[in-house]
Amino acid sequence: MDSRLNIIAGFKGGESYMKDLYVSLPFRVVSVGQRKSDKKLYQMVMSSSPGILDGDHYHLEVALEKGSALQLQSQSYQRLFNMKDKALQELNVSMEDETSFAYVPHPIVPHENSNFKSKANIHIENNSQIIISEIITCGRKHYGEVFKLKRFQNVMEIYHNNKLVVKDNVLIQPDMIPISSIGNLEQYTHQGTLIFYSTKENVDKNGLIEEVVEAAAPHHEQMEVGVSAMDDNGFVVRALGHGGELMYNFFLHIQEILWSLG
Repeated sequence: MDSRLNIIAGFKGGESYMKDLYVSLPFRVVSVGQRKSDKKLYQMVMSSSPGILDGDHYHLEVALEKGSALQLQSQSYQRLFNMKDKALQELNVSMEDETSFAYVPHPIVPHENSNFKSKANIHIENNSQIIISEIITCGRKHYGEVFKLKRFQNVMEIYHNNKLVVKDNVLIQPDMIPISSIGNLEQYTHQGTLIFYSTKENVDKNGLIEEVVEAAAPHHEQMEVGVSAMDDNGFVVRALGHGGELMYNFFLHIQEILWSLG
């Protein structure tokens, strides 16, 4: 199934609003920030499908007009079902000056023989920031499905003024890359990546990294966390663990810290 979701966030009278929205099955988008007073836009992406099926192709288009701030949320864990061929997802994000975008979705659960590729292209302009993450689980661990997927890949590219500034490529293919070997996931079953990138001039990158490290400290027995600083105003958080919920809540906490900057 070819499915589309198009969102345009506008800014008027000091407030972000939904300027345009188009969805096709199985998508639905609902507002979830009615009680917030920060004048930002909060939307939840919902789906009538139990998960991503063989042959699905998702096209997601998100545009933020100057001054707007949009936080997207997901409804639940994203399941990737058994596939004979593959499924695809394309996410294109366009951010004008003075915008903020955050997307910290629930973990992905790849079922046995699933084959999924996701590609994100993000164009960010001046005095703006983005927070985006992904958590990939081993599958349905309680059913004995531990990395029995065929292939999972997520490629993310962030451009500033049409110059590539961030590229991240996560590839899990158990028949070619031994998942539990040294240098890969070793004994862990869940991997998470959160990317923060800002084109603002007054961002205290080192201070924010210290906050992330401090936030991770109470969970050191359940989760390994590392932070890599970029040359510009940004960093990448990597997490390894044995459960999706702890990692997801940790990423939500980081989002809360960073979202307040926008």
